[in-house]
Amino acid sequence: MEKTQKLEAYYQTEHHFKAEINALRKLAQQTEAIEAYKWNFPVYTVNNKNVFGICKFKNHFGVWFFNGAFLGDPKKVLSNAQEGKTKGMRHWKFESMDAIDTKEVLNYLNEAIENQKKGLSIVPKKASKALKIPILLEKALTENHTFKTAFENFSPYKQKEFCEYITEAKQEKTKVRRLEKILPMIEKGIGLNDAYR
Repeated sequence: MEKTQKLEAYYQTEHHFKAEINALRKLAQQTEAIEAYKWNFPVYTVNNKNVFGICKFKNHFGVWFFNGAFLGDPKKVLSNAQEGKTKGMRHWKFESMDAIDTKEVLNYLNEAIENQKKGLSIVPKKASKALKIPILLEKALTENHTFKTAFENFSPYKQKEFCEYITEAKQEKTKVRRLEKILPMIEKGIGLNDAYR
């Protein structure tokens, strides 16, 4: 099923909030956001970045703002999507058609779009671990400045591949053999797995 069919199926499937989510869709369509379908619900994007989505559940329906933490929220209607887990996502929940203030919802949608255009977004940072260079490789790099410079010119990912290649060997003689194999590669600027990329 293609994207358009999935979107239509989402909005047209019988559900006790069918009219309500269609009302939210009409508001979303008044913005410049592009309608998409991801994670089994409609998502609205700007420059291929997720801005908000429309969702329906058993007891409520609403709008998810992917970077809702940046919204002003003058009505104090937003809640954290999952307290303690999500940093940026906020959810505006409704339980009836009467709860939808069309003007205010449109204001929130447009503010979310403007925030996205400004580049406001919370991107979870991955904890970077310091690279642990095996003793054999460290010694070889220290003794030969050419090897050291060449090794430092590799991306952290390729440096890690060299290190793991040596540390994964169980016997010392295998580690030495592997070191002898990779030193000429390092000197020539060839990554361990470049032949497979």
